[in-house]
Amino acid sequence: MLEVRNLQSGYGPIPVLRGLDMSVATGKTVAIVGANGAGKTTFLRTISGLLRPSAGLVVLAGDDVTAFPAHALARAGVAHVPEGRKVFKPLDVQTNLELGAYARRERTPASIRSDMEQMFELFPRLRERRTQIAGTLSGGEQQMLAIGRALMGRPRLLLLDEPSLGLAPQIFSDIFRVLRKVRDQGVTIVLVEQNVRLALEQAQTAYVFQGGSIALSGDSKDVLGSDLVQQAYLGGALNEERGY
Repeated sequence: MLEVRNLQSGYGPIPVLRGLDMSVATGKTVAIVGANGAGKTTFLRTISGLLRPSAGLVVLAGDDVTAFPAHALARAGVAHVPEGRKVFKPLDVQTNLELGAYARRERTPASIRSDMEQMFELFPRLRERRTQIAGTLSGGEQQMLAIGRALMGRPRLLLLDEPSLGLAPQIFSDIFRVLRKVRDQGVTIVLVEQNVRLALEQAQTAYVFQGGSIALSGDSKDVLGSDLVQQAYLGGALNEERGY
């Protein structure tokens, strides 16, 4: 689904990503973990078109999308749920979900209603709050709404930036159960997550970022058991990672 070759990206003259090579298979979940400033969020922003790479290649389902802006990548099937949820707080739940369908090709009223019903089945709390203003929802409900809005675009590739951040364990357990269903329906997921153990238990493949480069990659179970991850992230209290 996604191929990245010698990817370099950053902010102005400041490089953050330094020659990344990685591959994301269709219908799989890939976890990206690493310490604060390792480049995890920069990577997601680059893949979703919010940042333009300074070098390298981004290939989506066989097509070179390196120079695509964010709106073109959204139409190509890339959905990005940023850290901090970023819902449209003055608007109600239903309107937020409707806006998620703006970039997709099929936008008939019937198809939007059908997909919204699917979101309500995935997230029953959103059905209960469909007319509620998004800014008055709890943090967990806003995260559900942000993910539901992304899924309304019928993405092929879903990018998630720390979806469990600030949520109670039961809430993010519910959210990750939904994400497994979404993956099983064929959506490819790239997950940046502060909870290293949770991320690696959810994914099939994992990459450990250090200083804008890949320090370790492989099967997520092998990465979880590696000395690097055990010593750096699981030797005590988990690192509170924020990324760029």
